[in-house]
Amino acid sequence: MLSYRHAFHAGNHADVLKHLVEVLVLQHMVQKGDKPLCYIDTHAGPGIYDLRGAFASKNREFDSGIERLWQRNDLPPPLQHYMDLVRGFNAGGELVQYPGSPAIAATILHTRHRLRLFELHSGDAAKLARWGGCDRRVKVQQGDGFAVLKAILPPPEKRALVMIDPPYELKTDYATALRTLQLASKKFATGVYALWYPLLARKELATLVRKLEAMPVRSLMVELPVRAKGVGMHGSGVFVVNPPWMLQQQLESCMPYLQAMLASADALPWRLRCSGE
Repeated sequence: MLSYRHAFHAGNHADVLKHLVEVLVLQHMVQKGDKPLCYIDTHAGPGIYDLRGAFASKNREFDSGIERLWQRNDLPPPLQHYMDLVRGFNAGGELVQYPGSPAIAATILHTRHRLRLFELHSGDAAKLARWGGCDRRVKVQQGDGFAVLKAILPPPEKRALVMIDPPYELKTDYATALRTLQLASKKFATGVYALWYPLLARKELATLVRKLEAMPVRSLMVELPVRAKGVGMHGSGVFVVNPPWMLQQQLESCMPYLQAMLASADALPWRLRCSGE
């Protein structure tokens, strides 16, 4: 796990889907009431990414992700909200920075809200701490977010979005992510959880998806394949526990557009599934 650096993949198709969901969920939670809210990120990364840096520019995965949306003027309204936020990090009009999940959350949340961010990689944790800087809402901890999540739930605010976004570099990450979500959602049943996962031809993924779908919770699962099944990651998905009531409708308005813009002709169609207790 310690060799994984998300900066190589910043702004790719998976980030677009994951961060679209994050933006829509947080906007709803903030608008829902004035009560304090806690954002918890188990695998936070460095906070923000320089797309001109050595990592991001090596494979330029953002070219087939956020870049394809950058100049569009026909975005569905929910997708436009996400793009407006990304544009806020690029004041000159050129796409040079991409916000990670913590930066997105910090932009949406108000002064009364709080961010708990965990990152295992020492280099990224140091960057994350520098990014958090003087923001009194932010607390950064180097460590395994899987290991500490249960201990900090429920948060004092009693309202939270928990982002679970492991690299899945280890085969055990699939089972650990599932177990972490199951335990957390039992201990803090009213929390909102977003679990990201890659689409891969692996038995561990098939087991994860099957067991997620069987969880006795109100949930939403959205998947965006971007190429035909084969070697490597061909798309990604997000599983949301206790999704805001408008999330399904908002995603239904965006997913056909994202499929058209980000997916190849031989990709499987997008999928959206909702279930209740």
